Amino acid sequence: MRKVGHPHRDEPGSEDVDAAVASKRDDQREDPLGEDEERTSLQRSEPLDLPVLVVNRQFHPVKLTSARRAFLLLYSGSALALDEAGELHDFSAWRRLPVREKDHRVPIVGGSLRVPRVVHLRHYDRVRRPTVPLTRKTVMLRDGHQCQYCSKQPAIRDLNIDHVIPRSRGGNSSWENLVTACRTCNLRKGWRTPDEASMRLIRAPQAPRWSLAALIVMGSPLIFEEWNPFLRAS
Repeated sequence: MRKVGHPHRDEPGSEDVDAAVASKRDDQREDPLGEDEERTSLQRSEPLDLPVLVVNRQFHPVKLTSARRAFLLLYSGSALALDEAGELHDFSAWRRLPVREKDHRVPIVGGSLRVPRVVHLRHYDRVRRPTVPLTRKTVMLRDGHQCQYCSKQPAIRDLNIDHVIPRSRGGNSSWENLVTACRTCNLRKGWRTPDEASMRLIRAPQAPRWSLAALIVMGSPLIFEEWNPFLRAS
């Protein structure tokens, strides 16, 4: 067992993480029976299905895995578990840790085993290159939930995704041809191009360059506070 310092927080790199967290909060307010329901279901489900953050040898985020897979990595010696104080533990040491009230636990012979929040790969140095999926949610996040024609920011339920060049005119579904639009602008533009509708885009759409940490936040229904030092430093 040894103690490591948390990664230094790099403020510029943390901006898209903050945006992703803010977006999830907005989504929860707009759809209280959507992600909140998924989060509650996951919290009450099998502890081995809970998400665990995997970091590489330099403590950079790599991906999320399940607690089941994390325990396999820990038991095989491929990874060490990180506790809330920054202590690294092998499986034997982790097994001896007391399970606190706030911890998720897995029953074992003679007691319970704490589910780790972060596991550290002992021999893996690479950092994955993030690939941002093209979805309704990520397009709106890229655009800041702002109509790209009138610049208004209505409620998420009043926003649509618009094809700049309509599909009927050969427009494809790509980062460069999809924008967020309010219902009013979407109806006004119809099946015309922006030039034909005399509607100017407030900015040219392009693929976002987000960190892997931001994608992890967006892709997980649960975000544990133990992840924060690693996500914000990436």
